[in-house]
Parts: sequence; C-alpha cells; structure tokens
Amino acid sequence: MTNLLKGKDVAAFINERSKKTVEDLKEKGINPCLAVFRVGNKDNDLSYERGIEKRCAETGVELIKYVFEEEVSEEDFYAKLSEANEDNNIHGILVFRPLPKRFDDKKLRNFIKASKDVDGCGDLSLAGVFTNQKLGFAPCTAEAAVEILDYYHIDVAGKNVVVLGRSLVIGKPVSQLLLNKNATVTVCHSKTENIAQIASNAQILVCATGMMESVTKDYFNSEQTVIDVGISYNEVKQKLCGDVLFEDAENVVANITPVPGGVGSVTTSVLISHVVEAANRTIN
Repeated sequence: MTNLLKGKDVAAFINERSKKTVEDLKEKGINPCLAVFRVGNKDNDLSYERGIEKRCAETGVELIKYVFEEEVSEEDFYAKLSEANEDNNIHGILVFRPLPKRFDDKKLRNFIKASKDVDGCGDLSLAGVFTNQKLGFAPCTAEAAVEILDYYHIDVAGKNVVVLGRSLVIGKPVSQLLLNKNATVTVCHSKTENIAQIASNAQILVCATGMMESVTKDYFNSEQTVIDVGISYNEVKQKLCGDVLFEDAENVVANITPVPGGVGSVTTSVLISHVVEAANRTIN
C-alpha cells in the first residue's frame, strides 16, 4: 500500500514554527513584513495572493500589496520596487511573474535585494544554494520538496536520488539542496538516454519535468519515494494532475506526494518562513 505524503501537515508544521518566531520577533520590536507586487489580475496571481494572505494571517506576518494596471510603465513600477527595497520595515519582496513582455525578467529577478528575495529567484540567491551559504533564499518549491522529505523522516543522506528536470526554479536548486544533505544525486532531462531505467533504480525520485503524467510505470520501484512537483489541469480527466501518472505509481511505490495536496500546498508556507527568517536575520 502506497503511503501518501500529504502537504497539509507539513505546511501546518512550518506555519506553527513561523508563528512562534514571529511572536518572539515582535517582542523585540520587529514586525515581519512581506510586500507583494502584482501587475494586472491574472487568475493564477490572484489565487496565489489569496494563499499568501491566508498564511500571513495565520502566522502574524504583515502583508503589503502593490497592485498595478497592465499598462504600468517600467519607471513607475521600478520606483515602487526600489522604495520597498530600501524600506527597512519590509523584510521580503515577491513579484508575481511573468510580468508583461516589455519587462526584462533578468533585470527584475536581480533588482530585488538578495536579503529580501524570499522567492529565491535572483542570481545571488541561487549562488547561495549552490555554495550552501545564506546569501538569499532557495526557490520556494524546491525547498518545499525537501521540507516534505524532512517532515516524514525520509533520510536522503547516502541515498540514490534522481531528479527529473533541470530548471533554475526547481530541478537544479532541488538537486543542490539534496546534495547539501549528502544525497547522491543524478539529474535527468530531455536529452538523457535511458531515462526510465535510471529513474527506476532511484530510492528517491523527484519529478519536475513540467510535462503532465509523463512519468509512468517504467520509472518506479517498490521501495521508492516519489516527490511529484508538477501540476497541470487535465482537460480530459477534468482535474489537476502532476508529472506522474498517479494510477501507475499508486500501490507500486512506497511513498508519493499527491497532486493536488502535495508539494504545492507547502510552497506558500515556505515563502512565509523565508519572510520570517529575513526579519530574524536583521537582528544579526
């Protein structure tokens, strides 16, 4: 029987940890604060924003919202972003991306101070992940995957871990986070030969291909833990699905994260924990 690694309990654990730290910080006169920047009213952005509002309310983190019309000029947008960068009462900044095409994404990612880059999108934050230093923060989804393994006491040290995907958002940073915890990591991608065979020998399989239900029965073994990072809407099945074809993995692998209700449900809690950590770092 496959064990479901549900994200709800992991998120609650992280939220409670953040809440206690917020209480301690407020006793010292520090009020952890997150500023979010949204351009337009895209459904995905609004949904994520609602999740952030809920987590902030649960943990006691202050939330400031900067909302712009689609036609906002780069000058006006960056003027407000610069203000948030320099405001010592704001500890974390999140910009809902992608912005309209006229914005340079590389400039945007690196405009936010690393100390406030709670989404872990800037080059310095990623450098911190790869050098195992606190230069910024790890990408939230990558860290959420690791938090799930930690919460369910799945030790990665010395284990054969296969990561499917090499994006800067998930694949590369999650592989490095696992290396930092002494896992033996193989990264597979679209050019990898015999990918299913490699994956089927993994003790821990992290699926971040971005291709719905592309990970099928040939990738699994009975002692495996599968972390499914993907999430897409399946028009045929009329529901959200992951990178894993769940029917093929269910009752075969030892552990698996469900979709929905797995990694995605932990990501926002990780984001808020980064805000709290950023506020905590100001003490030192």
